[in-house]
Amino acid sequence: MRIVLVGPPGAGKGTQAAFLAKNLSIPHISTGDLFRANINRGTDLGKRAKAYMDAGDLVPDEVTIGMAEDRLDRPDASEGFLLDGFPRNEHQARALDAYLARHEIALDGVLDLEVPEDEVVKRIAGRRICRNDSAHVFHVEYKQPKTEGVCDECGGELYRRDDDAPDKVRNRLEIYHRETEPIIDYYKKQGLVVTISALGPVAEVTGRAMAALHAGADSEKSA
Repeated sequence: MRIVLVGPPGAGKGTQAAFLAKNLSIPHISTGDLFRANINRGTDLGKRAKAYMDAGDLVPDEVTIGMAEDRLDRPDASEGFLLDGFPRNEHQARALDAYLARHEIALDGVLDLEVPEDEVVKRIAGRRICRNDSAHVFHVEYKQPKTEGVCDECGGELYRRDDDAPDKVRNRLEIYHRETEPIIDYYKKQGLVVTISALGPVAEVTGRAMAALHAGADSEKSA
């Protein structure tokens, strides 16, 4: 299957992408991973991206598109992929359509993870991260440490990132609504969007997503 995953910050896209990609036996391709891989390998695109990032500027669409197309050209993506964070806006969506058309393939679905804004703010603003290892993540409500402010894994101090403050989260949501949300309407016109609630346990959301994607694929086959 060839899938685009969309949803606001805090919707659990990264978590769901990993589970879905494993269940569907397709590579999970995220924008963050693309940037890191190209920068670490010192590719021309990576050098260009790093220059913009070091200057505090957004990476231009053409650089992101170039990285995505280069990744999609790899053999492991020939039979399917799950895109997470790309396309980010309608210009990138049109570029992806053009790439797929050139290769005579098409998307099977666009999975839209829906979460109320208040829940997004609660999820992100409540996160606490270990200063010793950012992979150790807790939550003031959903995953409390045994001792408040102390990492269960290594005893490091838990803190809230500046970007996770409620006002910063709402600003990120505004950017999402302005730049990324319009691609949902763009893909709806192509009959590709399936929307599911991203509330509830991770396994339940994954099951919901798998059922929606397979139902969408079956309806396409019967059309």
